[in-house]
Amino acid sequence: MDIDRAWDLHPQVSVRPEPFGALLYHFGTRKLSFLKDRRLLAVVQGLADAPTVRAACSAAGIPEAEAPRYGRALATLAASSMVVERTSV
Repeated sequence: MDIDRAWDLHPQVSVRPEPFGALLYHFGTRKLSFLKDRRLLAVVQGLADAPTVRAACSAAGIPEAEAPRYGRALATLAASSMVVERTSV
């Protein structure tokens, strides 16, 4: 995943915050994903307002050195269509 590009939560994905992080449910594919990191939840929730994944990480308080790790986590979510690359910025 290119963390210098814009990504969004898929429009058919619902996010339910939980004490451990969150549940993501994709109504189209019927897949369920668990976020076990509340900071990753903050990044996912910030994608819509950020011009890039890197900016969403920064807004969530993720240090620059850790941004690639969060990019890898988002790449896993992208593989299951939970997040999609934004086509228009």
